[in-house]
Amino acid sequence: MFAGDFDAGDDINPERSTAGRSGRDTVLPIMVGQGDRLAPGGQRQLRDALGRIGTVRDIRVDVQVDHRAQGSPDNRSHGPPCDNGPVSESPREACGVFGVYAPGRSVAHLVYDGLYALQHRGQESAGMAVSDGNEIVVVKDMGLVTNVFNEYKLAGLEGDLACGHTRYSTSGSSSWHNAQPVYRSLTSTSFALGHNGNLTNTEPLAREAGMLPGVVTSDSDLIAELLARYLEATPGTTLTDALEVVLPRLEGAFSLVIIDQDQLIGVRDPNGFRPLCLGWVDGGMVLASETPALDIVGAHFVRELDPGEVLVIDPTGQQSLHPFPTDRVNPSLCLFEFVYLARPDSRLYGRELHGVRQRLGELLADQSPVAADMVMGVPDSAIPAAEGYARRSGIPYGQGLVKNRYIGRTFIAPDQRTRDQGVRRKLNPLRSSIEGKRLVVVDDSIVRGTTTRAVVRMLRDTGAAEVHLRISSPPYRWPCFYGLDTGTRAELIAANMEVGEICEYVNADSLAYLSLESLIAAIDAPGAGFCTACLTGKYPVEVPITLSKGVLERAGG
Repeated sequence: MFAGDFDAGDDINPERSTAGRSGRDTVLPIMVGQGDRLAPGGQRQLRDALGRIGTVRDIRVDVQVDHRAQGSPDNRSHGPPCDNGPVSESPREACGVFGVYAPGRSVAHLVYDGLYALQHRGQESAGMAVSDGNEIVVVKDMGLVTNVFNEYKLAGLEGDLACGHTRYSTSGSSSWHNAQPVYRSLTSTSFALGHNGNLTNTEPLAREAGMLPGVVTSDSDLIAELLARYLEATPGTTLTDALEVVLPRLEGAFSLVIIDQDQLIGVRDPNGFRPLCLGWVDGGMVLASETPALDIVGAHFVRELDPGEVLVIDPTGQQSLHPFPTDRVNPSLCLFEFVYLARPDSRLYGRELHGVRQRLGELLADQSPVAADMVMGVPDSAIPAAEGYARRSGIPYGQGLVKNRYIGRTFIAPDQRTRDQGVRRKLNPLRSSIEGKRLVVVDDSIVRGTTTRAVVRMLRDTGAAEVHLRISSPPYRWPCFYGLDTGTRAELIAANMEVGEICEYVNADSLAYLSLESLIAAIDAPGAGFCTACLTGKYPVEVPITLSKGVLERAGG
């Protein structure tokens, strides 16, 4: 909703850039209730949240919520939030989720800090839902965490229970309607949900539920709708009851953080494709995709949630539920969390990832040595592996590329042209370090190959005598259907070319990948389970051939 000086009956529409008749600037998206139904306490919610910015004289208007009213024909995509020029060869991120319950403490700023620490996992949109014990207020918008929230918005979000989300779209288009948390307001309760992952049975679930096209537009929205329908159809049941019924029907990757008026719930799918950890903070509990989000809010790491676990946190304490059949529990944490996706200061399977990535470089040096004058990494995620390669090989480490720190991870825009033009915008070569030298250039992956080719060209134009590429992961040959957006197999260069052909295409003097065995050895987590589908084509959960990013939107025409 856009705050301004409204008259009764004025349309409030998040697609407009001005509000009411006043023409004042857009200041805050806020959702209360469902469609034209006002949630209990909506008057106070709007007054508290918006009163510092504008006035709402009559709020009996159509209030936009996180999902469309059933049967809504509006299925437009509003495009990406920004065009910074994607330049990474690495897979595009999964999403980031965060939740906190701290009795008696205002938690909106904690959620903000937690989402800020998880910004690398999703840069299309950000949002949070906050409960004061009676009502849930949801604020979300397109863009980075710092673009969506400011002190005015955070000051209006009062409550000691909240969840938040940063999004990169893997199901559903990049639009305001698909930003999260997803919200549902029901007769007896309301809840908000943040989802990291990607369902593989989205289309059949929607079809079995008899959902008309446009009712839901993403797999996350589908999960919320299934929960809402169960709660409405079975009076007297709780959100936990609904989860125990709905969750076993879901297939694929889903790490969820959910709140209702008085409880925080964490869910991890039975394969544990995406991480989710638990922390303790000043008498409260925190859930987060990665441990740095715990650190930034002053929380102490407790443990990782188990695959297939549902953790319920409420005023009475904690309770772990296990609604999935035991034969479905098969730990398969994504290997690329270790290679690239998670922050280097994150801990997974008890291992800090900075050290893991350095060991990747060391084993890569053992496996694929080459005579050179300098080892350099492609900023930022390949730097630890480059350090490890240099240390093991004895070749001096140096900085060859300077990254524009104000761009960040910028593989938001979906088109290849923008990816190509972004290389120079994000990275600039250091001629004094590069000119006349034989370089070992370490990167974490090659997905499409076009960015790597542009980097090699830039290094040669700067005067590099030789460019030897060393990749700290195996060839990326198969698309991910569990929460990453890597395109189709036709777009993956290693699925269509041999290593020698890739080397020729990117114009490198040599190219070598780390073996899968060395990758697992570097992690050094005996007995741990991993998903290797993108490297081997062995998918832990069956993937329908019709699965695509816009499956629900396609169904809606």
